[in-house]
Amino acid sequence: MNVTGRCHCGAIAYEAVVDPARVQICHCTDCQALTGTAYRVSVFAPAASFVVRSGTPKIYVKTAESGNRRAHAFCGDCGSPIYSAAISDPVSYTLRVGGLDQRAPEALVSADAQGQPRKIRGRGTDQRARGAEGGGGARRLQPAAARPGGGSGMDWECHGPRP
Repeated sequence: MNVTGRCHCGAIAYEAVVDPARVQICHCTDCQALTGTAYRVSVFAPAASFVVRSGTPKIYVKTAESGNRRAHAFCGDCGSPIYSAAISDPVSYTLRVGGLDQRAPEALVSADAQGQPRKIRGRGTDQRARGAEGGGGARRLQPAAARPGGGSGMDWECHGPRP
């Protein structure tokens, strides 16, 4: 599916090709802090299809507790998040759905073989088993309680390569 997007003020515009079945929601503590809300909605785009049409995003490099580093792009004028990607030679970009022009649920939630809408895959506490088994391409999630120093049940960290 071809998508276009822009930041809130319009200084940055972009386009990409995405697979609506790859929309995901993450509610790890990193995503909560970076969005200022309970979760982030993203969709993967192959690097070959992603093009910034106008403007130059600012980059913030986030280092997770695991040591994994990701580049987070945002508009330097209005602060809208645009994408995250590997720091060098990304094979894909994780676009922030809120900036897409085609962000309506019916546009990004594809149908299964029976014509029923697919569920958007979530990340966080409800994905413990799936993430641990690696099923469905889920990213590995590690509860803070399992890390040195512990943490609350809602303290999760996204880490590892994205599918």
